[in-house]
Formats: sequence, structure tokens, C-alpha cells
Amino acid sequence: MSRLVILVPLLLIMFFMARNGVLDTIYDQITFKKTSWFDNSALVEHLRTVIRDQKLSTLPRKCLVFVINGDSSNNEPIINVLGRHGNGCPGTEASAEDLFKIKVNRLARYIATDAGSPGNFRPLISR
Repeated sequence: MSRLVILVPLLLIMFFMARNGVLDTIYDQITFKKTSWFDNSALVEHLRTVIRDQKLSTLPRKCLVFVINGDSSNNEPIINVLGRHGNGCPGTEASAEDLFKIKVNRLARYIATDAGSPGNFRPLISR
């Protein structure tokens, strides 16, 4: 019985943390390093966390699609962020809409977005 008194609140806390993205944020802080800015896969996962934390989209993480213009050797790529619909994402019809763009400076570890004002980039974060 005493184990249940400890176990049930811990499970509820873990469930709450998982639903609110706290675990994703902690994981991102632990795994995203300076060299990760040059790895497109790691950068995309970091951007998913940043977009959710900054409340730039209400879509779930799995429904955000990133189109990177340029290769990984480009130090200042512009990334199109698309919102996917259907197939497990909000919406009935399978489609993708352009949400906004993100400009990344890999060397300065700087992110800017034009969310809410297309074409006018504003700083999002820098690390």
C-alpha cells in the first residue's frame, strides 16, 4: 500500500510533464550541443521544441514538417515550416500548409522567424 502512495503521484507527475512538453524541453537541453547546429536532423528536433515552447504553432510536434533550403554546408539556411493535416494530425484531409519561415545562423547559433509577419524576420532565440 505504501508503494502505491508513492507510485501513483509520481506517475501523475510524469504524465503531466509528458503532456505539457516538459520532458521534451529537458531532453533538448541535455542533447542539443554546439555541434548540433550543423546537423540538420538535430536542428530540426531542436526547432520542434522551440516552436512549441514559443507557442508559434498549436500543431503537435509530429505534425510540423521542415523543408531546408540549401545543404548542411550552408551556414545560414532558410527553413520553411509546414503544418501537416490528416493521417494522425488535426484535420480531415491530407494536406500541408505553409506556416512560416525560420532563418538559422549556424555559426552565431541564432534563430529568427517571420511568424505573424511574412518576410519580416524577428529574433526568436540565440544560444
